[in-house]
Amino acid sequence: MEDKSKIIDELLGKVAEYGKTEFELAKLKALDKTSDVASTVVPQIIVIVLVSIFMLFLNLGIGFWLGGILGNIYYGFFVVAAFYGMTALILRLFMYKWLKKHVGNYIVRKVLK
Repeated sequence: MEDKSKIIDELLGKVAEYGKTEFELAKLKALDKTSDVASTVVPQIIVIVLVSIFMLFLNLGIGFWLGGILGNIYYGFFVVAAFYGMTALILRLFMYKWLKKHVGNYIVRKVLK
């Protein structure tokens, strides 16, 4: 009887050790996925910020240039704003589902990689 209880105690110890090992493995896998997503997203955010700054100054230049041509500075900015408004409307009406699908697929692909 004593041998059976010793075997059961050893078995329970191994099960507990296995559970701890599985938990550690799950934590490491989650950390790997998180670091992979973060290492992909952070450089993209930096590029997006730099491109946004570039576009800001480009649009300011175009607005001032068109304003000089049209006679009033604010006319140039109205033209630039109208261009972006029309672009946003076209994207929303015709490309919303396509963009949503591709962005969603990209995120899922990165998380499940």
